[in-house]
Amino acid sequence: MTRAFAIVALSLALAPRAFARPLDIYFIDVEGGQSTLFVTPAGQTLLVDTGFPSDGTFLSKPGDPHNARDAQRIVAAAQAAGVTRIDYLLITHFHADHDGGVVELAKLIPIGTFIDHDTVGADAEPGVPGTLDAFNAYVAVRATGHHLVPKVGDRLPLTGIDATVVASGGATLVKPLAGAGERNAACKSSAGPPQEPRENPRSTGIRVQFGKFRFLDVGDLTGQPLFALTCPTDVVGAVDAYLVAHHGGADAADPATFAALRPRVAIVNNGPRKGGAPELLAALHHVRGLEDAWQLHRTEANGAQNFPDDRIANLDDSTAHWIKLTASADGTFHVTNGRTGADKVYPAR
Repeated sequence: MTRAFAIVALSLALAPRAFARPLDIYFIDVEGGQSTLFVTPAGQTLLVDTGFPSDGTFLSKPGDPHNARDAQRIVAAAQAAGVTRIDYLLITHFHADHDGGVVELAKLIPIGTFIDHDTVGADAEPGVPGTLDAFNAYVAVRATGHHLVPKVGDRLPLTGIDATVVASGGATLVKPLAGAGERNAACKSSAGPPQEPRENPRSTGIRVQFGKFRFLDVGDLTGQPLFALTCPTDVVGAVDAYLVAHHGGADAADPATFAALRPRVAIVNNGPRKGGAPELLAALHHVRGLEDAWQLHRTEANGAQNFPDDRIANLDDSTAHWIKLTASADGTFHVTNGRTGADKVYPAR
């Protein structure tokens, strides 16, 4: 079954220029969780993660969907994008800041197919309380739709774009993608430790390609699996835009990652007090070839080198603006700050 949907997806992804529409990506403010909405050139929708449940803590329980902070923000982004259903929901991993919002979201908008790495170990609970309750609530919703468990190297069944799984369940891509495969001279001898060692390193990550445009989202992938994507050999290749792993945590700050990916733009899906670590922001200021870093929030961490306000969607937690990236098949893309409406164009390289 996995091979079958990979073959179908590959055949559908070969001709992105057949579509006049661009690829739109909305980075939704879920206060340091993740929720990222893709609207493909063919009009399909892929949502990556659903943020927190209810009022936005790891121990919050699903409640009235009309009062659910993150589910309401996702629906608002969908309405702005002109879509009325989620065709595919990818849950990168089973922490409540990623799968917690699904119960409420499913009551507000239809979800067709659920994609994930299937299950979570009981050992994930002591490190992040609330994990098992959130997972069990998610599984109950997942049972109402189709369910896919892709393997590393599979392509998601999306039309007009190529979304390749580069990491999942602790496994990572071994065979380099086209354009990758170089030795990375910036690598250290080993990976740094992940801040959370059980579930974050099991994150499902995808590299999305639309024509000449490339984007990477690896959820909270950290530790050895993140290291393995770029060291000692780069298996992902250069990307135009990178959603920095683990909300811009300190354990995602290895310069070797950025040396391999060579992003033109980095997006940090942090909250004011979650993610956006000073070590990570400092590292971004020294990435060769990086033209801009965009933050969902200004971080309040002491000593943090926030980027200029015009690159920050929310200056405090009183607002919930998104960042939007729109890409064309020729490799041109632009990024819009939802707070200011300011838009920057990045010509194809």
